[in-house]
Amino acid sequence: MGNLQQDLSHETPCHPRACAIQNCLTKNSYKEEKCQAQIDALYECCNAFYQKNGDQASVVSCPKPELLRLKMKQRAQAAEEQNQK
Repeated sequence: MGNLQQDLSHETPCHPRACAIQNCLTKNSYKEEKCQAQIDALYECCNAFYQKNGDQASVVSCPKPELLRLKMKQRAQAAEEQNQK
């Protein structure tokens, strides 16, 4: 996984980060909780992609912008709840 600018300028934006999730899941018997950093990295890239290109843009590596924002909000809330424990 490269830096954000590299991953955004990839032939398929954010694709290296999507691949990193698949690799992580494969290595960890498909336990999503072990791949949170890779998922967050993909969401970061996708968010930057939509900020740069607008919500009408699309790329196979990223969820639709509305779903992405919902997922990012849910992850932030879960992290906040975890920190309060």
